[in-house]
Amino acid sequence: MTDLPATNLVMTTLVKPGGELEVSFERRPMPEPKPHEVLVKILATPINPSDLGLLFGGADMTTARAATRDGLPVVTADIPPAGMRAMAGRVGDALPIGNEGCGLVVKAGASPEAQALLGKTVALLGGEIYAEYRCLPVQMVMELPDGTDPVDGASCFVNPLTSLAFTEIMRKEGHSAIVHTAAASNLGQMLVKICAKDGIPLVNIVRSDAQVEILKGVGATHIVNSGTDDFVDRLIDAITETGATIGFDATGGGKLAGQILTAMEAAAVRRMTTYSRYGSDTFKQVYIYGALDLSPTVFAARAASLSWSLSGFLLTPFLAKAGAEVIGRMRARVVDELTTTFKSHYSHQISLVEALNLDTIAAYNAKRTGEKYLIRP
Repeated sequence: MTDLPATNLVMTTLVKPGGELEVSFERRPMPEPKPHEVLVKILATPINPSDLGLLFGGADMTTARAATRDGLPVVTADIPPAGMRAMAGRVGDALPIGNEGCGLVVKAGASPEAQALLGKTVALLGGEIYAEYRCLPVQMVMELPDGTDPVDGASCFVNPLTSLAFTEIMRKEGHSAIVHTAAASNLGQMLVKICAKDGIPLVNIVRSDAQVEILKGVGATHIVNSGTDDFVDRLIDAITETGATIGFDATGGGKLAGQILTAMEAAAVRRMTTYSRYGSDTFKQVYIYGALDLSPTVFAARAASLSWSLSGFLLTPFLAKAGAEVIGRMRARVVDELTTTFKSHYSHQISLVEALNLDTIAAYNAKRTGEKYLIRP
């Protein structure tokens, strides 16, 4: 491969003891791959909500201000006391950012597995990917077909594997239909396509008429707009029709997760033939996997009877428990359906340095549906 530079440009986020967040760039020595590692030149990496959580944390980004250091941008913002408490464990550590991406293997360790990837386009997972280069073990990368556009390969892991994990969990736990929130997102559109192909009934919750139209365009059948006055009644109807007893909530805060459990109970009561003062014995499960709403989660527990669970989902622990067969099957499906089921859509493409422009930060940190940013280092 071509000669490599001596240093690697890496974006970092730092919480300072005095209550400031600093996001900047560091030039670090170019990594040298160990026997079972590969060095990847990053060609594309998405800005996901999970990246934003590390990037800006609990900082008040309305206070963000720009400067430069060594000709590169530096962004500083104030952190309120609650944010400092939440980020106490990372004070003083300059943390690299970026969960996933796509790139070209430009150097490989001595092992046959690493050498086989030299010159290949790969998707990669493992953090620290908002950089020019990333060195990772071979098991953290996935070879993509020759000619794959890096734009198509950039989001191979987080959204595709999360959406596939939802259906794996549904089957394993004995459910037959799913409720999903923030359903017009890239991940939500993937889930619509997966469920249509696999014959899984899916109730999609969105918050605007425009998002309803987005989902109709990808073939969704059951779409409920949380912004309408009859939202709860329509949600109960959709859950009754599909029989959904498991939900995945991207909002996290507010009352939506509780509304889903309550609607599942109301649908279950409709199916009961004998009255019980304790409600139904149908088990209802909602997993919170996102934090689009940072307010407290509010739920009137008794409204869902006493047969329910509200818990959290994170992809990494799921993959750690899933086993090689499940992970291999999921990865193979992502590669096979990379430009169909799992195709991501980006509203903006920016350079690594442009990612720290204040106006650009305000835009992608708003997390608006239909506006997804891709970094092209």
